[in-house]
Amino acid sequence: MPDFKPPANHKTPQILLWRFTALLIAVNTGLFGWQVMSGMDISNPSTADAIRWGADYAPLTYLAEPVRLFSSMFFHFGLIHLALNMWALYIFGSIAEQMMGRAYYAGLYLLAGLSGSLLSGYMTIRDSYTLLQQNALNHDLLPSVGAGASGAVMGIGAALTVISLLPQLKTARFLLDKKTLLMVMGINLALGFTISGINNAAHIGGMMMGAVLAAAWYTGQKLQRASVINMIALIAGAAALWFMYQYCLLLVQGILPLWKELVMMMLKTISAA
Repeated sequence: MPDFKPPANHKTPQILLWRFTALLIAVNTGLFGWQVMSGMDISNPSTADAIRWGADYAPLTYLAEPVRLFSSMFFHFGLIHLALNMWALYIFGSIAEQMMGRAYYAGLYLLAGLSGSLLSGYMTIRDSYTLLQQNALNHDLLPSVGAGASGAVMGIGAALTVISLLPQLKTARFLLDKKTLLMVMGINLALGFTISGINNAAHIGGMMMGAVLAAAWYTGQKLQRASVINMIALIAGAAALWFMYQYCLLLVQGILPLWKELVMMMLKTISAA
């Protein structure tokens, strides 16, 4: 009797096509689970918990712990915050990773997240200058604690939106719906301007970096010089963030006494919690 065997299935599992996105989702979710098991409130983490787990508090970040510009991308203020960001990361990231290539996509995610943190810090610095000029306590101008992957995620969303607005490439693997992307990004921005507690500066900072890197990627594809232009774009993006960080450090010198006092107050709050 002939030995019939089913044909071999060499099709790559879908999740492997966007495995860096899957890794990011797993890391964020795993960290959140670890934080909850360590005693953090699952729906409303305290300020002390946020600081302990790496959230961004500009005075502390710029005076002592700049790593918070990065670590804050992996802390979320409750399960809903995490779920919304991870859902958006899946929707945007699973497409962008396949479209742009894993390495460039990873660089875009990192730089967009850092760009969001830096713009948020810059706006906090400006608020502190305004607070000193007013010579009166205005709680709206005091530094707040910020965290979340939304700056990086909005960077990916902005990248896809920019690509959707440009003439489609001959090698395009995906047909992007520009109307839907514009609507989604517009709604997110509008919510950031109308709902208190949303760090819209981080969203805008991430979007700006994502848009620039998307335009560079598109140019590389168009000119068939993807490797060179991608590398130049990522290096230029990193350099721009470094100069932005140095500029923020320079501005901080003018509000140093105020921020030192705020750091001491925050540390006392954490130690008392």
